Amino acid sequence: MDKKAAKHPLIILAGPTAVGKTALSLKLAKAVDGEIISADSMQVYRHMDIGSAKIRPEEREGIPHHLIDILEPEEEFHVVRFQQMAKDTLAGIYRRGRVPALVGGTGFYIQAVLYDIDFRENDEGRALRQELEEIAVRKGNACLHSMLEEVDPMSARAIHENNVKRVIRALEFYKLTGQKISEHNETERQKEAAYDACYFVLTDKREKLYSNIEERVDNMLASGLVEEVEALRDMGCTKDMVSMQGLGYKEILSYLEGEVSLERAVYLIKRDTRHFAKRQLTWFRREKDVVWIHKDDFHYDEDAMLEFMLDYFRKNGLKAL
Repeated sequence: MDKKAAKHPLIILAGPTAVGKTALSLKLAKAVDGEIISADSMQVYRHMDIGSAKIRPEEREGIPHHLIDILEPEEEFHVVRFQQMAKDTLAGIYRRGRVPALVGGTGFYIQAVLYDIDFRENDEGRALRQELEEIAVRKGNACLHSMLEEVDPMSARAIHENNVKRVIRALEFYKLTGQKISEHNETERQKEAAYDACYFVLTDKREKLYSNIEERVDNMLASGLVEEVEALRDMGCTKDMVSMQGLGYKEILSYLEGEVSLERAVYLIKRDTRHFAKRQLTWFRREKDVVWIHKDDFHYDEDAMLEFMLDYFRKNGLKAL
């Protein structure tokens, strides 16, 4: 029996922030009778619409979207929880006889689903995580990040010091296994995919992508980002919450707390979003069996990009299409 034929189909459309995944994903889902699963660490939260660039219900064109607006900001969200939610969602889509499209920019979340990574917990891991969390509170994010730099420089380069949960995860993994999580992730990438998958990554020229990021941030501010963060603060949301560590939220919260000027906060959002996009692209370049879609090669014509993907399915792709 053909092993690939026995697997469920899965389309992945990934790419850096502000590259235009949302518009193309709608065209793709319509063309394949699909449903979209968001692979995003922020769009899962309610009340966090502007800063997460969340697609509004009226913009979804009748396409079912999953893992959007399902948690409150005070709830913790991480890769293990995402993986389980995504697997449950995939099971429902397959039961309905439709094709899932996993869409987003969080490469680790995508990898966790595609290769069905094992995240089994133990008591020792929980105790160590608590200890590392206490270090972050007492000595600060930079101290924790320098600890990671000592044992796993590659991971330290890939993970921003403010992404405390990922820094802790990397340190925890090293201390429990003696192995660098960067090496572990590389090994996981060599695993056979758990799905009959087509993995597309949408990208653009760097200057165009950075221009899009600048414009997006300006539009967020014009649409009421400051007011959105103010409302979240009034709800009791604080900097130590996972949700408030998201780009745009922590900077505006710093402005509202009087720590920085609005001008400085906006500068930091734009700068850190550019850095984030660069890290996303670095991640996707390390993934295997990725099909790159360079927007300028298609003269920015989304219909041409869609036709390219459908043609790829016909020649190499999903058994279900």
